Amino acid sequence: MKTFCFKLYKSERNAKLHKQINAAGLTYNHCIALCKRYYKIFHTSLNPNRLKVHLTKLKKISKFHYLLEIGSQAVQDVAERIGRAYKLFFRNIARKIRSSPPGFKKVIKYKSFTLKQAGWKLDETTYTLTIKRDSLGDIYIYFVTDAKDFKVVERTGKNVGYDFGLKKFLTASDGADVISPLFFAQNAALIAKAAKNLSHKETGSNNRQRVRHTLAKLYKKSANQRHDFHFKLARRISLEYDTI
Repeated sequence: MKTFCFKLYKSERNAKLHKQINAAGLTYNHCIALCKRYYKIFHTSLNPNRLKVHLTKLKKISKFHYLLEIGSQAVQDVAERIGRAYKLFFRNIARKIRSSPPGFKKVIKYKSFTLKQAGWKLDETTYTLTIKRDSLGDIYIYFVTDAKDFKVVERTGKNVGYDFGLKKFLTASDGADVISPLFFAQNAALIAKAAKNLSHKETGSNNRQRVRHTLAKLYKKSANQRHDFHFKLARRISLEYDTI
């Protein structure tokens, strides 16, 4: 399996996608409320399949017409997400791992919805399509496909062992250590300045929204740098060594 990610250009047409993600957020919160009420009464989790049947009935009620925004498969996927989250929660409880049950989310901060067989068309090898937005309001599309275009890499005969650290990202058995780039620390001064400016802005004002957007961009920059570093390092190591 391989996932391809594409960032959409900013466009007025993206307003439709934001509206659909908001609808998925409303659906998620409604399902969480039902699950919490069900657990309070019966002391067990609500089966996702029963949740799907209930959501299908709600579509006929005008109050819940937002369910029609994202299609039946996306609605079902929300129920499946909650089912997986509760399954993980109860598994952690059984293993005595501190964990919190799935909770409500601000609709404006809800991130994505997933379509499976319906609602889109690309080619026969694509399984799912996910529409996702980040904290900056940018929209991304993720395609999950069959990875048929792989190739065999020549063996190098080299082996290595690694130990993770803090200042040294990887300590290697052959001495080829990798120093941690500490991207967050590189941007710490700008982040601290933006966070201080944000605290001085009036709640709900346009100035606060502008500074919040600047702060989010700085966090996104650090995340992008870290993501780029991890994948390039993983590729270099996998090409250089046969066994890790």
